[in-house]
Amino acid sequence: MREISPAQNWLFIVLGLVLSGILYDVMMSPGRLLPVVGPAYAIAMGMPIIAFERRATFRKLRRKIDELPSLPYLLASLLAYQVLMSAGYAVASAGLLLLGMIKAGSLVEAMVMPVEVLLYGFAVCLLIIFILRVRDLLGRDVFTSMLISRYRQPVTEERVFLFIDLAGSTAYAEKHGDLRAQQYLKAIFSTFAEPVRRHKGAINDYVGDAAIVTWPLARGIKDARCVRCVFDILSEIDAHARTWKHRFGEVPRLRAALHGGPIVTAEIGVDHHKIAFFGDTVNTTARIETLCKTLGRDVLISHKLAAQIGLPDAIVVEDLGQHDLKGRGHMLGVAALSARKTAERPIHLPIPAE
Repeated sequence: MREISPAQNWLFIVLGLVLSGILYDVMMSPGRLLPVVGPAYAIAMGMPIIAFERRATFRKLRRKIDELPSLPYLLASLLAYQVLMSAGYAVASAGLLLLGMIKAGSLVEAMVMPVEVLLYGFAVCLLIIFILRVRDLLGRDVFTSMLISRYRQPVTEERVFLFIDLAGSTAYAEKHGDLRAQQYLKAIFSTFAEPVRRHKGAINDYVGDAAIVTWPLARGIKDARCVRCVFDILSEIDAHARTWKHRFGEVPRLRAALHGGPIVTAEIGVDHHKIAFFGDTVNTTARIETLCKTLGRDVLISHKLAAQIGLPDAIVVEDLGQHDLKGRGHMLGVAALSARKTAERPIHLPIPAE
């Protein structure tokens, strides 16, 4: 699966907005001779919303809205969208009026959004919010894959998996109760979202106190994204240690395991569909994660995956040798990863490939 570059992604968005503007002109102003007016309005009104959804603007507000239940989420999103659309419409009207492409009695009159545009925008917003909500519930990659039926038939591919879980979750639940423990886990999983998105991964599932993150192999090893993702999550938690201590009484301690290899991916289910991964690679990643506790390390990576990644100088690699994992017929080499202290000099240890 070829990775789409950010530039290509934005190009597709702009083309979609241009086409929607032309469609609006055809529907609402069939006699309009200038095909640039509709697209100009569509881009000016649509781009602020896209930027808002992609957290390029007003990140804190977007994060707060995302945490709301469905009905408040819907109302808050509609309000934010309408404000952004109105601002975009006003800017586009001012520009088009100054260029002589539209006519109006005054600048103020031109900048006020007509009722039909408001209703059209409102309908489009409802559709966008519905699609985005479904996408968020399924996950971005899963949503796209289901939309194009990529895995309707089982597919063999190579992927990177990251299993990351909370150490001491059982003790926390026993001390604070299940409800408080669930609130704690929800806050931790929310912290994962931005680093995973930034490094182009996908959260595939939540299992108890663990999250499963995955990448297509080429995407995950490029620029050591899978490794950087782990340490960005850990840095995010460390940066807000005082807040965690104040809200939940302790700073989360996470354990993480990275491994990659061939798997079978398939869409399963009838009433409830899901994209599932099958194969030894998934099971091995889970076994490596259990090794974290045994070896007293927070982040482990298999030799096989480490040998394929150009690890950043900011990461210390400690080869821990071969280990016998439950359920495997042969030994597996693993290494521990940790963040390098500022004063330490980069040391690259050879990691043997299996």
